[in-house]
Amino acid sequence: MWIRDRDALESLMTDKRIGAYAGFDPTAPSLHVGHLLPLMALFWLYVHGYHTVSLLGGATAKIGDPTGRKTSREAQSSSTRKANMVSMHYQLKKLWMHAEQYGRKYGFEWEWAWRRELVNNNAWMNKLPLMEVLQVLGPGVRLGTMLGKQTVKNKMEKGDGMSFSEFSYPLLQAWDWWYIYNTKGVQVQIGGSDQFGNIVAGIDAIKYIKRHHPDPLIRQEANDDTMPYGFTVPLLTTAAGQKFGKSVGNAIWLDREMTSTFELYQFFLRSADADVGRYLRLFTFIPLLQIDAIMEEHTRDPGKRKAQHTLARELVELVHGAEASREAESQHRNLFRSHPQAPPTLGDVDSASRPTPITATNAPAIHVTLPRSLVLNQSIARVMHSAGLVASRSEGHRLAKHEGAYIGSRPGGGGGMGDSLDFTPIKLWNPTVTQNFLLDGEVLVLRSGKWKVKVVKVVSDEEFERLGLDAPGWKDQRPRDSDQAGGEPHKGRGMETCM
Repeated sequence: MWIRDRDALESLMTDKRIGAYAGFDPTAPSLHVGHLLPLMALFWLYVHGYHTVSLLGGATAKIGDPTGRKTSREAQSSSTRKANMVSMHYQLKKLWMHAEQYGRKYGFEWEWAWRRELVNNNAWMNKLPLMEVLQVLGPGVRLGTMLGKQTVKNKMEKGDGMSFSEFSYPLLQAWDWWYIYNTKGVQVQIGGSDQFGNIVAGIDAIKYIKRHHPDPLIRQEANDDTMPYGFTVPLLTTAAGQKFGKSVGNAIWLDREMTSTFELYQFFLRSADADVGRYLRLFTFIPLLQIDAIMEEHTRDPGKRKAQHTLARELVELVHGAEASREAESQHRNLFRSHPQAPPTLGDVDSASRPTPITATNAPAIHVTLPRSLVLNQSIARVMHSAGLVASRSEGHRLAKHEGAYIGSRPGGGGGMGDSLDFTPIKLWNPTVTQNFLLDGEVLVLRSGKWKVKVVKVVSDEEFERLGLDAPGWKDQRPRDSDQAGGEPHKGRGMETCM
């Protein structure tokens, strides 16, 4: 962990409920276990009464952080980026809900001081004039300093070069911090150790803006009590020291459709004896004295893997909830009842027994794929049924009648979804209205209740048939099409493309 002035920060936190944030760019449809480390720092601050902010980088994801990369990121389509953003937004909401429930297990009950927010930098970045950045921050940025950063050197000397947008990424991240610092009083940024340079750039930017901002009221508020601080958390690595993450193609995802609950349990059950104590301290709310007792028991009889089972059970409960944790543990015990030998550690396990690697470029970003004929000019109740949001058309009809479901607001419409997360109540409208909510002509976002979300990729009927997919209502209409053409009835399979 690195802090500019630890003693000053400790003194500040003793006297003031400061705010802290960590940011996550939705360059993939899911967070991975490496993201849990900065989140755990936020969770601890939250249950102790500090204001915490999770920042979703809907705007900065359009560029992508070049840190640690020698090649530029592959450009994502607007629809894929929006689908990723919707998925990660609701994943963060669920994760915070599970973390709060998990905290109660260790006596952290909700109090008036608990305050958390989930924000998207689209809210300010998409309306930010370039001239404002150049006027407020530009004069304080020195090219020599930026060119001397290791990320820039690596890409310039050993990679495919540095684009202007990549070069500007630390400035955009710094502006994020300045915005939530100035509007929400967030003084602390938390990130992985690879974010050290970006965090320092943010500290320098805030200190410069406070001294030189054209608004005299902002300059007047500059004082030591409100200075920014940053600290880093360690990166999760393999026994060989390799980083886990989407950029190296071995991410362990937090989305259960991409890494199942059982696979997540197994991953941490394979923790080496040398690592498990550290992981218990990093990833759980278990008191330190209790962790020491667990490790002492584990040392007396390592074959029982008491510490590893505790770690796996606790972490799955944090990520997916207590019921999912119990199911994963029961599944493991039933599976290995006749094979009691200990599973291999992370350092020894072969690739065949790991969860299937999914990179940021090949990770599925769509929950469901549907043909255009099941979406366009169809009743909204049928669309919801075909997408799997409801169990029947009649249920979809009731939801729409009582406005109990929502659809991503059309770009340029009332709420103007664009890259944001605005939703409009679904009504029993004319079937032709649904196509107005298609994002980029190919993605539909549906939601019922707080958590159930379906991100729908709409493809041509020919593409849907070529992929061999199926959906409710598809078989009903294909035989008629085939009969008219004099062919055999179509037999489809596999409705959903898992996320």
